[in-house]
Amino acid sequence: MKQRRPWINRSRRLGVLLTAALLSSSAAACGGAAEAGTNDRGTPETPAKTVVSTDAGAVRGTLTADARLFQGIPYAAPPVGQLRWASPQRTASWSGIRDATKPGNRCAQAEGLIDPASTTEDCLYLNVATPRDSGVHKLPVMVWIHGNGFISGAGSLYDAQRLADSGQVIVVSPNYRLGIFGFLAHPALDHGQAKQLSGNFGLEDQQAALQWVKRNAAAFGGDPGNVTIFGESAGGTSVCSHLVAPGSAGLFQKAILQSAQCTGQKWSPGPPTWFPLPRSEREQHGLEVAAKVGCSKPATAAACLRAKPTAELAKWSDDGVGSGPTVGSGLLPLSPDRAFATGRYNHVPIIQGTTRDEHRLFTAAIETATGEVTTPASYSEQIHTLFDQSDAARVLARYPVASFHSAGEALSAVVTDWAWGCTVLDRDRALAAQTPLYAYEFADETAPWFTTLPKPNFPTGAFHGAELQYLFTDAQLPGPSTPAQKQLSATMMSYWTQFAHTGNPNGPGLPQWQPFQNKSHVQSLAPTKITPANLAQEHQCTFWNSIAS
Repeated sequence: MKQRRPWINRSRRLGVLLTAALLSSSAAACGGAAEAGTNDRGTPETPAKTVVSTDAGAVRGTLTADARLFQGIPYAAPPVGQLRWASPQRTASWSGIRDATKPGNRCAQAEGLIDPASTTEDCLYLNVATPRDSGVHKLPVMVWIHGNGFISGAGSLYDAQRLADSGQVIVVSPNYRLGIFGFLAHPALDHGQAKQLSGNFGLEDQQAALQWVKRNAAAFGGDPGNVTIFGESAGGTSVCSHLVAPGSAGLFQKAILQSAQCTGQKWSPGPPTWFPLPRSEREQHGLEVAAKVGCSKPATAAACLRAKPTAELAKWSDDGVGSGPTVGSGLLPLSPDRAFATGRYNHVPIIQGTTRDEHRLFTAAIETATGEVTTPASYSEQIHTLFDQSDAARVLARYPVASFHSAGEALSAVVTDWAWGCTVLDRDRALAAQTPLYAYEFADETAPWFTTLPKPNFPTGAFHGAELQYLFTDAQLPGPSTPAQKQLSATMMSYWTQFAHTGNPNGPGLPQWQPFQNKSHVQSLAPTKITPANLAQEHQCTFWNSIAS
């Protein structure tokens, strides 16, 4: 597939800023906690249920109706001062019992549409949710890597109590350094405090969280030898990276990729924010940012950058190039797409999928941010920006506005099919040739929409991030409302957790999910019927193969 020119419309950066804040829906901090030390009948609980000894010290969490919840546990030393742009260090031990009833600080980030700004770099904390009364001592561990474009969000925004309880798993959700603090690539930051080359400190944080799990899972009733990493959007891109990173080998045994973009070079419907990009490109961006903040001299750049205020740096996390993995030497010697094509990755069982109408969220968010609804004229202009003249004419003929509710929906269909549906199908085929793979498409066309974002002038369908409310409790998304949607939620949680237990999502009472057979059919997850769907036909991949040479 040939590389495409980036979008050049005037909403380019604003659209990315907004949609990055929505890449995976924000949620309220885990709530619903009961009084520590009592159960839901008001009788005393044994301290062992709420107090756990980690390798750094004891923590006290809370009991809820469904789970034990431990929040704000430090898994690495605060990356502040000279540890800004350093590889994560082991956290200091503490005496006594540390309170773990509230989330830790969010990592430094600029204000988004939903998320507030944070100027706190002391943020390397994680949360643990376990079943409330499980008598099993070696439960599977699922490590959730949050999305939001590598520039915002936090692990505590995803309430995993139902997932932990219903699936009898341990769910761990870490924070990791974001934006310029987690993904700045600059030669002055290589080596020294960095164990490897710069550019992937946020991914190193995630590795440190996985190492913490290996050391501490058993204390919470988990099996350190049965770890599943899963993430959505930028979190899914992180999972791609760990599948490729040599240093992540052995830290997990299974992986789930939800709406991930792992290639970076095959398509570009906007600035390449959260895609894996070559080191030369990331370093050039790092040099430009350093110069803009007055740190252009090579000999003093590192000290100069470390002296800058957090708030001043945070605004550069998404300045048109954005933040994301750096490919080439260091943590990621190979790009995920190259590694998948050649088999040079950590071979573990994988679930991978997208939503059926991915780009409708992005279109709706850009329209809301700019106050400009996509018109037939602007739709045509954007198609001509994305494709060569002859190809653009064919795309417009294949996706005429008259066939959709609006020009915005037509644009969404183009980018969904071209950049998501057919791209993930290519990746399914590459991965399935080497490892067990279960492919899906989330397809609830009536998935509840955000409570904080106006609806566009077209059906929102199964938008990007829509499936998260079926796995987690999410304050920004209302959650499943109909009996059929609630059943779909239960089925998805069963699939995900059964996969964590065995490497196979199938289990008693669940609709049969066949492994991907290197063709075109994936499991369609819809409230009305869970059945195989032909992804190539649905997203017109034969047509797109004729466009992309």
